[in-house]
Amino acid sequence: MNINGNILVTGGAGFIGANFIHYLFEQTDFTGLVINVDKLTYAGNLENLSDISQKYDDRYRFHQIDICNYEAMDVIFTKYQPQVIVHFAAESHVDRSIHGPKEFIETNIIGTFNLLELARKHWQDRQDVLFHHISTDEVYGSLGETGYFYEDTPYDPRSPYSSSKASSDHLVSAYFHTYKLPVTISNCSNNYGPYQFPEKLIPLMISNMLEDKNLPVYGDGRNIRDWLYVEDHCSGIWKIIQNGRRGETYNIGGENEWENIKLLHVLCELVARKSGKDLNKILDLITYVKDRAGHDRRYAINCDKIKNELGWTQSVDFSQGLEKTVEWYLANTEWIENIKTGEYQKWIDKNYSNE
Repeated sequence: MNINGNILVTGGAGFIGANFIHYLFEQTDFTGLVINVDKLTYAGNLENLSDISQKYDDRYRFHQIDICNYEAMDVIFTKYQPQVIVHFAAESHVDRSIHGPKEFIETNIIGTFNLLELARKHWQDRQDVLFHHISTDEVYGSLGETGYFYEDTPYDPRSPYSSSKASSDHLVSAYFHTYKLPVTISNCSNNYGPYQFPEKLIPLMISNMLEDKNLPVYGDGRNIRDWLYVEDHCSGIWKIIQNGRRGETYNIGGENEWENIKLLHVLCELVARKSGKDLNKILDLITYVKDRAGHDRRYAINCDKIKNELGWTQSVDFSQGLEKTVEWYLANTEWIENIKTGEYQKWIDKNYSNE
């Protein structure tokens, strides 16, 4: 696909969205305009893109808009006429979806529906455009000790979060089949790296280690996740946008499975070595807590399709990626402190207390 128009990124102030915008400007030959639309909920942070807004002020635009606001988004489509939509905007934390699912239904389903309708309205029958939808491996449900998620694995979501993402996936696919809207979908495994909001496992644990707070581990700690460095995820998305077959889904995985408790021990050792803190004192902070409701046991993605069709592969191994991640958080403690205020901190105190 020849991309010579504008790219609209939804949720670009969040973790993966911000990394993708960095990737676009710093590691691709794209020379057009990037429009970032983000509601700036607790997880959206413009600090993530302060360097981009300064360095590329002629090619970067930000608008604080809720994608559920059809009229406001219609203005954006009319003004910028994007050729590509990269849809990251979503409520994404499983724990939050269990405590309050309503926002997940609104943003992840209604918000996606609005964007699809606007794309259909503005693009008409154009085929030189693309709606790329970012999803998750959690829509597939839970795996046993063996096996992998493939693109044709039946959906079996277990939480309000994964159910809302499954619904949005089906909507995107339906718009391709019903209206011939050019779409692609990617389902990724657990991302890690810079700018990740400190409610997620790796940044939460790093932050708590630095503050001598308990390190909460759900259940027996043996739940398994497949970890993908965020920059590799971004490169996979760009491959799909450029050359992915329209109407297709591509899994992007790390091929890097870790039990939560084993990952935590590696993280403890790494933080101790990098920060000078006492390893034994950090290990003493590990605290087993009641398991999460509907906690999927294992995720693992097969990503042969994107490798064979598009030539993508991971470029950062886990030891390298984890070290880079820890170094970033140690160098950006002020970034963490700036985030951990207000409603987010109240929620953390309630759900991850040291009691």
